[in-house]
Amino acid sequence: MSEELLATEIAGEQEFVDRVYVQLEKSAKAAAQLAREGHERGRLGHEGGLVERDAMVFQAAKRIAQLDAAHEGLVFGRLDLRVELDADPRYIGRIGLRDDNHDSLLIDWRAPAAAVFYQATAADPRNVVRRRVLRSTGPTVVSVEDELLDAEVGSDLPVVGEGALMAQLSRARDRSMHSIVATIQAEQDRAIRAPSRGVTSISGGPGTGKTVVALHRAAYLLYTDRRRYESGGVLVVGPSGVFMRYIERVLPSLGETAVALRSLGEVVDGVRAVRHDEPAVAAVKGSARMAELMRRTSRQQMPGSPREYRVFWRDDVIVLDAQKLGQLRRQLMGHGRRNRQIPRVASTLLDAMWRQVRGERGRERGREAFNDEMLSNAGFVEFVTEWWPPLDAPTVLGWLRDPDFLARVAEGVLSGEDQRLLSKSWSTETTPSIEDVPLLDELRYSLGDVPARTDDDHELDDFLGGDVQELTSAVEREYGSGGRVWTPPTHSIEDDPFAHVLVDEAQDLTPMQWRMVGRRGRTASWTIVGDPAQSSWPNPAEAALARATALEGKELHEFHLSTNYRNSSEIYQYAAAYAQRVGLDADLPTAVRSTGVVPREVEAGADLEAATRAAVVEVAGQVQGTVGIVVPVARRSDVNAWLASWPELADDAPGARAAVDSSVSPSGEDRIVVLTGLDTKGLEFDAIVVVRPAEIEAESATGTATLYVVLTRATQLLTVLS
Repeated sequence: MSEELLATEIAGEQEFVDRVYVQLEKSAKAAAQLAREGHERGRLGHEGGLVERDAMVFQAAKRIAQLDAAHEGLVFGRLDLRVELDADPRYIGRIGLRDDNHDSLLIDWRAPAAAVFYQATAADPRNVVRRRVLRSTGPTVVSVEDELLDAEVGSDLPVVGEGALMAQLSRARDRSMHSIVATIQAEQDRAIRAPSRGVTSISGGPGTGKTVVALHRAAYLLYTDRRRYESGGVLVVGPSGVFMRYIERVLPSLGETAVALRSLGEVVDGVRAVRHDEPAVAAVKGSARMAELMRRTSRQQMPGSPREYRVFWRDDVIVLDAQKLGQLRRQLMGHGRRNRQIPRVASTLLDAMWRQVRGERGRERGREAFNDEMLSNAGFVEFVTEWWPPLDAPTVLGWLRDPDFLARVAEGVLSGEDQRLLSKSWSTETTPSIEDVPLLDELRYSLGDVPARTDDDHELDDFLGGDVQELTSAVEREYGSGGRVWTPPTHSIEDDPFAHVLVDEAQDLTPMQWRMVGRRGRTASWTIVGDPAQSSWPNPAEAALARATALEGKELHEFHLSTNYRNSSEIYQYAAAYAQRVGLDADLPTAVRSTGVVPREVEAGADLEAATRAAVVEVAGQVQGTVGIVVPVARRSDVNAWLASWPELADDAPGARAAVDSSVSPSGEDRIVVLTGLDTKGLEFDAIVVVRPAEIEAESATGTATLYVVLTRATQLLTVLS
């Protein structure tokens, strides 16, 4: 291929891309004008104008966000079809655009007309003669890659480049995942365009593109049924904050911004956890047994709440002792979740107290007078609010910090050793761990939301009876004072807010995490991505049962990806040999790319810092992209300190910016990062340096699976320091 031919082809494509960017600018100006018109409608002074304003401004803002996100790699594909079908080429892009005559200028990659871009092969060209991928930097075309799919028809077409897929695979990785929308292969495309209902399960070994396929599927669903999925919402759940930041650019780059990206530590509204418990503690907290423990805990009397109430009224001493209060508590709990019973509490107590009125003077005054006096009695109102206060999940989880309380509610559920591990965890940490988040969600569900009170709450009037409802207003006011919660949270636990749920690295979810995620997708469609051989959960049968419960009644569509596009064949052969040696039942995909560079094993010796430094400096000088230093959990702080002190990898060294403790706070500019084995889930790097692999193996019962994951993260170079 001559340089002159390549330059000519790039120049021709640049002319078209320039036209597209001119049209993109016109579309952006039109959207801005729509927003201005919307604001003008709001000045009409009537309700209709305000409604029109809100609708127009919302649509304009959404279109502007879509156009802004599409700038990078806006035009990436071209299809040349048989002349008798279409003499003009079709251009494929991240979004669809029309020209001034409203003719199609750029086809959205999700549109049916674009499907053949991914589905055509040399064996089945589907009337495609040549498929071209355009690679751009901003609005500038820098290269083109062609595949001639029908050689007989296309003999006169120029063909340039080494092929789109191989070009994509050779690119250096940065700190965020690039969408590979231009290089999706046929088996991946079938999963992306699977039926929208039910559960789409995408399995496959390392490097097969499961995550990218799943994210493209989310964008495809939003495109094909926008009203359903945008109004209901799409939830994407990943294993860690590092992973979510890694993928966060993909969906906007595909033209979608209406998606909630949450790590497992962020699924519950208002909670953000970033640290993991040690494996033994995590195994207890993740077990399905914890659901029963949380249920029992939510039904206990609040520690420190009053155990008795005594009052003298007319000729009677009325006593609610511990036994009676226990009966009343069980009676109230029999009606449903704890917080939902708050409107019943005062009337239930008053009923029990009135039954103790025996004296003639009291009976003559009657029940109405009794209610009036009790509810104007500050001592009674204080007792009611202290005996049955509104409760939130963090408060109730905190009760379990008391070993005696834990032992009482855990009897028959957890062993003594399990209790000891939990007590140690909760007594030494003040912030929730990632493994605590599903427990908080379980408690929130068991406790229920506090009912909202409004002046026209007729349903509550009927529920309580008019007289009692009026009299309980004093108690309600007390519940609403002193910082107590009366109104429900933004999202009720009865809500089912998402229309689609996407779970990545699904093999790692614990039974409690499946319960948590399952609540957010009871009526949703699902996409589930995973590889059992990479699981970090030690009891896969228990997790499988929890998963089946979360997805019960939903039709299953299964897809398996068999080609490893990430690793060089040399790296994956090394990782596959390890998996077979340690007895992992691994799905072994075929790696399609060879570099001729085999992984290196280095004996670190006594000076681990020197060996690590030498290895990192070497690989950083050989690759242009990212370098991951993967270490045992116990060594992370040490290696972070080493990295910060190495002058040749300091911030001001050319191309060698390093990230200290990037597992907690990665920067989009960091080139060299320090991670634990679990942190690497779903990530990829140009080079990986594995420090003390035997210690990574020994960290947990699933340490061999974790190390297998680590060995499959590198695209070009792998060095192992034993």
